[in-house]
Amino acid sequence: MDENPKNDVRKPRVPVDPEVLLSDFETLVRSKDQHPSAPILFEMVQSVLKCLLDNTSRGDLKVLNQVLKELRYAFKVFAPYRRVRKVSIFGSARTRHDTPEYEQARAFANRMTRNGWMVITGAGGGIMEAAQGGAGRTRSFGVNIRLPFEQKANTFIHDDPKLIHFKYFFTRKLMFVKETDAIVLFPGGFGTHDEGFESLTLVQTGKSNLLPIVFVDRPGGTYWREWKRYVEEHLNAPGYIDSTDLSLFTVTDSVEVAFRTIQGFYRNYHSSRYVSSRLVVRTHNPLSDSLMESLNDDFGDIVREGRIERCGILPEEENEPETHYLHRIALWFDRRNIGRLRQMIDVLNDCR
Repeated sequence: MDENPKNDVRKPRVPVDPEVLLSDFETLVRSKDQHPSAPILFEMVQSVLKCLLDNTSRGDLKVLNQVLKELRYAFKVFAPYRRVRKVSIFGSARTRHDTPEYEQARAFANRMTRNGWMVITGAGGGIMEAAQGGAGRTRSFGVNIRLPFEQKANTFIHDDPKLIHFKYFFTRKLMFVKETDAIVLFPGGFGTHDEGFESLTLVQTGKSNLLPIVFVDRPGGTYWREWKRYVEEHLNAPGYIDSTDLSLFTVTDSVEVAFRTIQGFYRNYHSSRYVSSRLVVRTHNPLSDSLMESLNDDFGDIVREGRIERCGILPEEENEPETHYLHRIALWFDRRNIGRLRQMIDVLNDCR
């Protein structure tokens, strides 16, 4: 074999021009019958290729790449169960099997899944293991975080297709909140409080869907009652939060109360979304004329203009056929008084 480097006829490497790639990709997108998501996909590819123009560091590219891979895979895992109600359950990974907290978590998860729900936990031990033991493998999701200690997947979710491993806490947290319809917290450490306050912040600021948040203690326990007292005395009393923000969560030591709180939230209320800056609230049952008058009298303070009115399916909702059977009311919500909005939903759920 001739190993003379002068005889090496390999083609020279051609430099990548990101602007040319973008142009070629845009032409490809526009040349075919466009998929509804094509513009979004084009923007995603555009953002990635712009990293070349920005000379983004290799370290930052590794972070971006890992985040995209984690979220893409997580979306794929959750997609087949999109229409199933789910509850995210938090609590200490160090809770022992022989504690009342462990039994409360197991019993609560079992109660929820017997009524058609699925559970999402961090897949670890303690409260997470208890919840997934109560729910059973087929009704469980595990969103595990890779840590050098503690956080190995429990036996109930180990090797299950619905177990997802995350490198970053923030991508894991996104899935906990994005895919859930309720959040329940049992006693725990820093991580539990982090999840609790972040969930409250996301709901309070309108950055996540309005949903029930329940703090569950051992029977007769004071862990969350003392936490609530702190919130009332040191957050609410000085005005760091609005008093109506206390409506965004429930504290109890009863599995049955926790279950009824979550089920009751969806008794009549189904979901909501913004359409052209109007908040559309969907309900299972139609609202009477008298109730509509009461809503306008009692909750006019959260409407920045006009009135709370009934409405039909809006054009922007045509791509959600699973919600077409629902009834609707619409309002120009001020997007600030989320606690008051929660109180209005409680009224909708109490109507007969």
